[in-house]
Amino acid sequence: MNLKKTFLPLFNPLSKDNPVIVQVLGICSALAVTAKMEPALVMTISVTAVLALANVIISLMRNTIPSSIRIIVQLVVVAALVVVVDQVLKAWNYEVSKALSVFIGLIITNCIIMGRLEAFALNNRPWPSFLDGLGNGLGYGIILIIVSFFRELFGSGTLFGCQVFPQWWYDAGYQNNGMMILPPMALIVVACIIWAHRSINKDLQE
Repeated sequence: MNLKKTFLPLFNPLSKDNPVIVQVLGICSALAVTAKMEPALVMTISVTAVLALANVIISLMRNTIPSSIRIIVQLVVVAALVVVVDQVLKAWNYEVSKALSVFIGLIITNCIIMGRLEAFALNNRPWPSFLDGLGNGLGYGIILIIVSFFRELFGSGTLFGCQVFPQWWYDAGYQNNGMMILPPMALIVVACIIWAHRSINKDLQE
């Protein structure tokens, strides 16, 4: 029982308290970076790393941060981590860095990160805070990966840039659905995921 309670901050955001489809946070990047799976995966790793580390840092500092400047401190910590992530990404995969453009920088104001710092890290010890950051980052990333899977598959006929549908399909008249790579379709896919999730989890229905 104690073990289950310990890891609740890690597993709860993966489904029952998912930040995107339950709390409806981080929708902007879910719409903007999910046309391809590679940028979505990189965004997932970036947000998860920043959120987990920021949670730990703020948790360690929680007893020394004056309440009046806590938001400023949180922003400084997140901004420093985002700068590190941005530089690593530019050195590691510059093309993906360009594809993500301003969205890496906007991690600083991601409502999931600021929300978890304010609601959890400031009130809990480092280990639970790390698990909470990791869980919410992965919960956010799961949705990005699912959305990008369907958008890239049906919009471009590829996954991670590799052609999935055989050439003879196209020779026979099959065409990719260009609408799938447009932002409105990302919103529709997210809506379908929310519908399916709430159909399974009856307790989330209003």
